[in-house]
Amino acid sequence: MKNKINLDKLTINSIRMLGVQAVNTAKSGHPGIVLGAAPMAFALFKNHLAFNPENPKWFNRDRFILSAGHGSALLYSILHHAGYQYTINDLKQFRQWGSNTPGHPEYHLDYGVETATGPLGQGLANGVGMALSESFLSAKYNQKDLNIIDHYTYVICGDGDLQEGIAQEALSFAGHFKLKKLIVLHDSNDIQLDSVVQLVSSENLKMRMESLQWNYLKVVAGEDDKAIAAAIAKAKTSDKPTFIEIKTIIGYGASKQGTPSVHGAPLMDDIKTVAKNLKWEYPEFTVPVAVTNYFTAAVLKQGSQLEANWKQKVEKYAKLYPKLYAEIKSALNNEIFNADYQLNKIDWTTIIGTNPQATRIDSGNILKILSSHCPTLIGGSADLSGSTKAAVADKDFLPLDHTGRHIHYGVREFAMGALVNGITLHQGTIAFGSTFLVFSDYLKPALRLAALMAIPSLFIFSHDSIAVGEDGPTHEPIEQLAMLRTIPNFNVIRPADTKETIGAYLLALNSKTHPNAIIITRQNLPQLANSNIEQLQKGAYIISEENKSKALDLIIIATGSEVSLAIASQEQLWSDKKINGRVISMPSPFIFDKQDKIYQSKILPNNVTKVVIEMGFPDTWYKYIAGNGFIIGVNTFGASAPDKVVLEKYGFTSNQVCDKINKFLNSK
Repeated sequence: MKNKINLDKLTINSIRMLGVQAVNTAKSGHPGIVLGAAPMAFALFKNHLAFNPENPKWFNRDRFILSAGHGSALLYSILHHAGYQYTINDLKQFRQWGSNTPGHPEYHLDYGVETATGPLGQGLANGVGMALSESFLSAKYNQKDLNIIDHYTYVICGDGDLQEGIAQEALSFAGHFKLKKLIVLHDSNDIQLDSVVQLVSSENLKMRMESLQWNYLKVVAGEDDKAIAAAIAKAKTSDKPTFIEIKTIIGYGASKQGTPSVHGAPLMDDIKTVAKNLKWEYPEFTVPVAVTNYFTAAVLKQGSQLEANWKQKVEKYAKLYPKLYAEIKSALNNEIFNADYQLNKIDWTTIIGTNPQATRIDSGNILKILSSHCPTLIGGSADLSGSTKAAVADKDFLPLDHTGRHIHYGVREFAMGALVNGITLHQGTIAFGSTFLVFSDYLKPALRLAALMAIPSLFIFSHDSIAVGEDGPTHEPIEQLAMLRTIPNFNVIRPADTKETIGAYLLALNSKTHPNAIIITRQNLPQLANSNIEQLQKGAYIISEENKSKALDLIIIATGSEVSLAIASQEQLWSDKKINGRVISMPSPFIFDKQDKIYQSKILPNNVTKVVIEMGFPDTWYKYIAGNGFIIGVNTFGASAPDKVVLEKYGFTSNQVCDKINKFLNSK
């Protein structure tokens, strides 16, 4: 027993030293959490975490998130010790160009990183989304004799995580919906970058967590890995999510341990003090053979066996429950749709009509059809499903019934965005969240991380312009379209009618390497004669041709509700002045920019005057007019009035558009 205790301590100290050596070598990083939280990471990985480093994408693995992403050196060190493909050289290249060990964790399942963290609070909320996905899939598909979906989500968070507003949103959601397989380990060291925690917060964590319907446990000595492991074991018996507060000493072993000085600066020479206090006598960047034989070999063997046992369960499940397995196999294989649920098999003619209709209504109809074809499509709205129409054709996801697919996120927009990312990252489920476009501001950081991680999260934003009308400027988006389009690797799709809305969903659901936002209207829009589901997949297309008997004078580019206005203006310009115009519907500039130059120049030849019409801030459109044209947009806030009045006051009628075009052409 004595030898085992020594090996535990030796492994913990090896995790510590490798992490702080990486920080020292980089001359940059956060050693405090490495030294303080290593025992809890060790206790989790050794005693509880189900994972297989030889197959980091094994579906039934436990998910582990370091929400306090500034402690990335701890994450890389524990993953190296656990047998993932991080090498000693990777640790030596910490925070360097092109390395596998960036300053904050970046999503990379091959290396065991479940999500990008660093912006505090989001990792915790991602964990809630992952736990939700597990709870839904297990409730829907597990049978009494066979649990093929059965894993936990673990999060290590810090004091800073808990101070972020998103943490409160996410904790509230998880507690209310009884996500019992979510276990949060709180690195409670009472220190943050600028000060002691007491200077900025005096809440009673036990009372806070219990009021949020969490199970609360406390470990008073963060060095006691046995007590931590026991607390985790106890957490697994709860019917609630569990929050374990673990009192640690930041920078344990350093001369300035327990102070802000060890939070975010390399130890440099003080690393010798740490080594002395830990009785560490090994060369730099050395993992003792005894640690490799004791810890690494054991978790590798265990992980391989766990996955093998699970595969036997799945094989048995496939024979006993073939219909259910046919549904779930795409999830288990980390595919979006299996062969039985291909998007190209869907008959959309039932929802394509001739009457004007708001694209939010189209969107709602499409989601109901999609949910009947894909049994793991799940999502909802931030208390606005009645307005955004973003709902699947299924029952509610409830605290005591996790088989429903309609999620009531509540008025928690930021958490909703991060939960959608967590559900998407978990895989096996297709997730969406919805709210008004103007409120995309509330979840922008989650949108950014989805784009950075290159994951196909889906966001549906309705009430997309000043045509919202009476609700006024607080609810009329102006700059939001431009904001979303300036996020790298983020696709914004603004359809013009029913067919384009169908095309928008097909484009979004077929994507694998970027998130998507579908932007839809509150007001009715006409059905356009030449709108095209397939052509939308190119991002832009000619929706109304010019008169071929005359040279092309003008190209009008528009999106969403303004496409019909562009076509009406094109017709009026020809009728009144014989100005020969072409109308381009460009629902997705992001996708259009990815087309080949031949297609782009065919749609938008360089030597033709171009006008862009969009009820939003104009700055993202200048690249398309190339100094030969102008933009009819909005660069002030909106106003409260009936929508037709607002549109006229802001210059969005065909007469006003034609007047502006005539003046511009006459001035040339």
